[in-house]
Amino acid sequence: MTPVLLFILGVVFVALGIAVSIALHEVGHLVPAKLFKVRVTKYMIGFGPTLWSRRKGETEYGVKAVPLGGYVSMIGMYPPNKEDGSVRPSSTGMFQTLATEARSMAHEEVGQGDENRVFYRLPVWKKVIVMLGGPAMNMILGVLLTAVLLMGFGIATATTTISDVSKCQVAAGQTVDPDSADCRLTPAAAAGLKPNDTITSFDGKPVTNWEQLTEWIRASAGREVAITVQRDGNAVSTTVTPVLSARPVMGPEGRQVTDAAGNLQYQDVGFLGIGAQTALVPQPASSVLPMAGENIRQVAGVVLNLPARVVGVAKAAFSEEPRDPNGPISVVGVGRVAGEVAAMEAVPLQSRLATLVGLMAGLNFALAVFNLVPLLPLDGGHVAGALYEGIRRRVAKLRGRPDPGAFDIAKLLPVTYVVAALLMGMSVLLIYADIVKPVNLFG
Repeated sequence: MTPVLLFILGVVFVALGIAVSIALHEVGHLVPAKLFKVRVTKYMIGFGPTLWSRRKGETEYGVKAVPLGGYVSMIGMYPPNKEDGSVRPSSTGMFQTLATEARSMAHEEVGQGDENRVFYRLPVWKKVIVMLGGPAMNMILGVLLTAVLLMGFGIATATTTISDVSKCQVAAGQTVDPDSADCRLTPAAAAGLKPNDTITSFDGKPVTNWEQLTEWIRASAGREVAITVQRDGNAVSTTVTPVLSARPVMGPEGRQVTDAAGNLQYQDVGFLGIGAQTALVPQPASSVLPMAGENIRQVAGVVLNLPARVVGVAKAAFSEEPRDPNGPISVVGVGRVAGEVAAMEAVPLQSRLATLVGLMAGLNFALAVFNLVPLLPLDGGHVAGALYEGIRRRVAKLRGRPDPGAFDIAKLLPVTYVVAALLMGMSVLLIYADIVKPVNLFG
């Protein structure tokens, strides 16, 4: 296939993945709502004009023109006015009118016999389950996709097969012409090691993994060591003498260690001058949850620092500053990354598919975590409202006061509209930045 076609296929893959993720997110709300007997009038994927819909029972299922989300409509999301039980606007004040109009819309489809099927009458714990159903579905999808990635495809792991052999010993930040007299051969080049050689033994010990071999090489500086490789089906034995070389100190998570001033820390260790080929190695089931937890932790870090990161995106979009590769991106950016991954013909197909699956897993974790932010109109805002209702009722009971009833979350609609406007503005900014200055993840 041509790179252009592969790019398009990658974009289509992630677009379908996002659509399915959104659809299942709404299923996460739909199923518990129906189990709790709330009347659900609509289940829609997207916003704007309806492209297709079909009514089944009391619910209309459909797809809308703008595929940037979805929603489930439940009757009685907001309680009626306490004063007279009406749902009509009772004040000319702008904020009060917003709240009463929202109540009117929430009750406009309440028919005879539906009085006990409205959302606001649910116990607090049922409200929380309904609103957490969407993020929970995305969490489950993220874990399942992580399992497919780790157990089905595997993760890129260094093997004991040599990918490249450096010809010259070169200090950090310097270059040497391999054909010049200044080129001092690396121990690997001097020993005649070649790419595609598979190292089977080192210093008389069988080699089973690259990390183990690296430790042995680092500890053997200045000492002649026997080494055996498998080359074209034959065992080839020779000797190497690792030389002392300054290498960055690596931390427990594979990151380079720096001092208080931010300078890289180095240590003198044995060096051969070889690189390892990588291969996808399936991982055990026990690795899935730790990997999922690490992804969630990283996403949560981005969400917690989202305002500052969005400011950084804005600065980069309207200046010469580079984009932060770990910063937020829009659906346009995700699609572009997916297209670039799919178009990498030099990368094995299995590795490209694994990357796309990992991308979708991360996207589902991001959807889950972001929706848990305790601000309306996000699911976390509805959960916070339900918990506040529960606390308020509990306090009233302890004080011997009358039950204050359901919390009128419609009163928070002005905040909802402000947050919604900010989210829309952020989306527009990220889309613009992903067009004019996209994140470069592949160098």
